[in-house]
Amino acid sequence: MSILPIHIAAGGLAMVLGAVALSAKKGGTLHRRSGLLFVCAMVVMGTTASILGFLKSPTDGNVFAGFMTAYFVGTALTTVRPATPWTRGFNAAALIVAAGLALVDIAGGIEAYKSPGHARNGVPFVMLFFIAAVMLLAAIGDVRVMRSGMRRGGPRLARHLWRMCFALFIAAGSFFSIRQRVARILPEPFTTAPMRALPILLLFAAMFYWLWRVRSRRPLPVVLRHDDGGNGAEPSP
Repeated sequence: MSILPIHIAAGGLAMVLGAVALSAKKGGTLHRRSGLLFVCAMVVMGTTASILGFLKSPTDGNVFAGFMTAYFVGTALTTVRPATPWTRGFNAAALIVAAGLALVDIAGGIEAYKSPGHARNGVPFVMLFFIAAVMLLAAIGDVRVMRSGMRRGGPRLARHLWRMCFALFIAAGSFFSIRQRVARILPEPFTTAPMRALPILLLFAAMFYWLWRVRSRRPLPVVLRHDDGGNGAEPSP
């Protein structure tokens, strides 16, 4: 049985759930439940993408994209969970994944730059270097967490937010970047380049809006608190 339908269904569900989580009141029941389901859908999508890519070639880009997706949603989830030995072990393993993916993207960017058209498998070298920079920043954040513990308040929410959004960007970008994929599901007017770029722009607009809300210390619509291992209350998105 082919796992391609599972991959497509999980990707579509992830984009819907991600949009719901971004739109819902932060910390509310809808936000928390849709966010958790989003993580599950993204893990399934990433796992099946890695398997499908590996069946084509062990060096296929989707192999690494699947790991990247799981990394972002996994570390975003542990960000808003109480610190436990399990979460600390997960974050340590995630740091290795982030550093490894950064090196892979740097190597891919160099190879793409030297290739005709400055692209590798249709991906421009600039995008590969951009992804590598994001992975390095994420890895630096993981090192900070391992050395000093999980940050509290706004920085903690910001870490959760941007990692969830970047995982959603991977899913949405994978779908909307290829016109043929969009044409199989959406009507012709939605297959133009501006219409395919619109969901990505809206995603980043929402992400930067919420980052501004968090960093500017403006009150969020809903603030929940949970026991953080006996270290006091902590706002959770």
